[in-house]
Amino acid sequence: MKLGLVYDLRDDYLARGFTEEETAEFDAKETIDALAGSFKRLGWDVVPVGCGQDLARRFAADERFDLVFSIAEGLKGRSREAQVPALCEMFDQPYVFSDPLTMAVTLDKGAAKRIVRDANVPTADFDVIANAEEISATRRNFPLFLKPLAEGTGKGCGGRSRVENEAELKGEAARLIVEFRQPVLVESYLPGREFTVGILGNAREARVIGVMEIIVATDTDKGAYSLAVKENWEEHVTLSLADDIEARLAGARALDAYHELGCRDAARVDMKSDGFGSPQFLEVNPIAGLRPDHSDLPMLAEKAGLSYDALIGGIVAAACVRQGIPLPRGHRRQAA
Repeated sequence: MKLGLVYDLRDDYLARGFTEEETAEFDAKETIDALAGSFKRLGWDVVPVGCGQDLARRFAADERFDLVFSIAEGLKGRSREAQVPALCEMFDQPYVFSDPLTMAVTLDKGAAKRIVRDANVPTADFDVIANAEEISATRRNFPLFLKPLAEGTGKGCGGRSRVENEAELKGEAARLIVEFRQPVLVESYLPGREFTVGILGNAREARVIGVMEIIVATDTDKGAYSLAVKENWEEHVTLSLADDIEARLAGARALDAYHELGCRDAARVDMKSDGFGSPQFLEVNPIAGLRPDHSDLPMLAEKAGLSYDALIGGIVAAACVRQGIPLPRGHRRQAA
C-alpha cells in the first residue's frame, strides 16, 4: 500500500533565503527519515512527496495514494495548515489528521479559545488586538501575556511576553503586530504549572496517552517556553510525566478541547494552570512535531511507554479505521 509523505523541509526554505524564525515550524531531514523508516517497518510503501505544491503537481498528473500523511505547515496565511487537507479533499484523497476547518481554527488562537470557552472548557480571559487603538482599549488586569495570534513553536514568545503595566503592554503589542504582521492575543497571565497533553484516536476511542509537565528555568526568557528555549530545550527545560490530580484534570480538559475543536487521529494540547491549580486551555497543535528526540509528542509518548513506531502506527491506524482503509499486513502485525 502506497503512503504519500508530505512535508516542508526546513533546509529547502533556508536555501531559498527564508530566515531561521520563518522556517521554525518546518521539519529537519531527521524527522522525514524517522517517519519514512517507521512507515516502512509498518509495511507501507513510502513515497516522499515534499511540500503541498509538490503534492498538487502529483494530483494534477493523476497520481493518487492509499493514504497521505502530511506534516506540512504551509508558508503563508492564517489557514496555511489547512492547505494540504483541503487539497486532499478536492481530489478525494484519504489523508491523516484533522480536516481543513479544524486546521484553520486551531491555528487562530483566539478562534480556538472562543470555541472551547463556549463549551465550558476553562481558558484564560483574553483579547485579540490588531492595532494601536485596540491596544489602548484593553482593560485586563496585569500581568498579561502576549503572543502572535497565528504562530506556533513558541514564535513571538519570550521574556518580553509577560507585561506588568500599560507601557509594557503598548510597547510589546506594537512590536509583535509589526514584526509578525498579524493581530496579537493578550491573555491574563497564568502563574501555575504548564502541561502538554498527547491525545491519540477518534470519537469514543480517543484517549490521553500522557500528560507531560514542562518546567522552564526561570532565568531563561523569564520561564517562557519560547522558540529559543524549544530549540535548545535540553539546557533549559525539565520534562516529566505527571499523574497527580492537577495533571489528570489537565488531561481531561485537553481531551474535551480535542473533541470540541474536531481534532482527528492525534494532537497535542497545551494547558497551563491558574493561581488556584486549575488547568486552563492554551492551544492545540493538530499536526504536532514528530522528531523523535526533539518534539514534545514523541518524547511524551516514549515516557509513557509508547515507542516511536507504536505512536506513528497508532496515528495511521486511527486514520485508516476512520476512513475504512485496510492496514498493510506489517502494520496489522505491529498493531497486534
